[in-house]
Amino acid sequence: MALTGRAALVAALGALLVGLVLPGWTGVLAVEVPLLLAIVYDLLRAAPVRTLHFTRSGDTSVRLGGSATVTLLVTNTSSRPLRGVLRDAWPPSGGAEGPEAGLSSRHRLDVAAGERTRLTTRLRPSRRGDLRSAQVTVRSLGPLGLAARQGGHAVPWTIRVLPPFESRRHLPAKLARLRELDGRTSILTRGEGTEFDSLRKYVPGDDTRSIDWRATARQSDVAVRTWRPERDRHVLVVLDTGRTAAGRVGDAPRLDTAMDAALLLAAVASRAGDRVDLLAYDRRVRATVRGKSAQDVLPSFVSAMAPLEAELVEADARGLASTALHMARRRSLIVLLTGLETAAVEEGLMPVLPLLTQRHTVLAAAVADPRLEEMTRNRGSVDAVYEAGAATRAQGERHSAADLLRRHGVTVVDATPGVLASRLVDAYLALKAAGRL
Repeated sequence: MALTGRAALVAALGALLVGLVLPGWTGVLAVEVPLLLAIVYDLLRAAPVRTLHFTRSGDTSVRLGGSATVTLLVTNTSSRPLRGVLRDAWPPSGGAEGPEAGLSSRHRLDVAAGERTRLTTRLRPSRRGDLRSAQVTVRSLGPLGLAARQGGHAVPWTIRVLPPFESRRHLPAKLARLRELDGRTSILTRGEGTEFDSLRKYVPGDDTRSIDWRATARQSDVAVRTWRPERDRHVLVVLDTGRTAAGRVGDAPRLDTAMDAALLLAAVASRAGDRVDLLAYDRRVRATVRGKSAQDVLPSFVSAMAPLEAELVEADARGLASTALHMARRRSLIVLLTGLETAAVEEGLMPVLPLLTQRHTVLAAAVADPRLEEMTRNRGSVDAVYEAGAATRAQGERHSAADLLRRHGVTVVDATPGVLASRLVDAYLALKAAGRL
């Protein structure tokens, strides 16, 4: 039971009337008893809340930054009309929007006996992961509006908030570059790769090592071989979800930037005919995607990444390497998205790196903080000079860690969030063109 503001107003006016016109207990009874009877009448005539029936429908997934719509079908199974307010509660990160300004996810109800109505709530989530509805609360008002029945119902619904994939804008350019490597565009340069494709006439600028002397001897023109990149190779994308992935660069954790780069790489590699798998690991496996077709790779990656969060623990490099080797049975390109902190590299990655590089090609990618570059140029005050010194030292340590990995045969991409995805795919295409996959 709940009293409304109207009941409070009537009670206040009654008290004022008692004080001015009918002082004493006689006046109190003359006003409060009728009010009490009116409240009881309202409660008796209000439609019951517990017997309401609810059914949900709507979106089950949405990209971060987009909007989702959830519909709630309310059926009044009682013999009395339902008039009141309904609140469809969602977590704050859901960004629920209602039809009335300032009343988030609240709806006016006016449903006749035995009828139903549809209520729509629009959500704009601000976090990745699974967004679950909280509770539907209904306040059923009586005919006089003095009192109401109120109750809550669990009407579960889950929306998976997917990564935004902001690097999608680079996809057309990367696919164009891939078509060049694959020999499907008209270019006058030697096709790169390791698998023989066809012969064509020599043009100035071609690599003389591509000349086919036997074919040249059988015709009047110099013939050169063209090549196409290898296909059906295995690419394993490994996301380090440990402590270093939790650090924020700009407005987002490093993990979000790494996932965005992984999505662009998966889109390009799958289009190139390579098989792409995913492993997310810190001290245990957080997510895997294996054996998906080219059409299913990107949706599977997006769905698997959506609930991932960085764990504030030091990643188990030996366990990560062991799991990666188990997933990559044959020679593969292992793309490791991790940090370049000196301690994490020297104490964590380096002891297990030979296990990976012995059989596979390893590409390491890390998210650099653009703020460090800005700090190194500041000289306006004593504090700025100290900050510049600290930033220069931090950059030097990252460069040393990257050089250490390169000396052990690892290709390293260290870039800021805005360009990491593009440079990672460029490194993949360069390895593919060189026949190193």
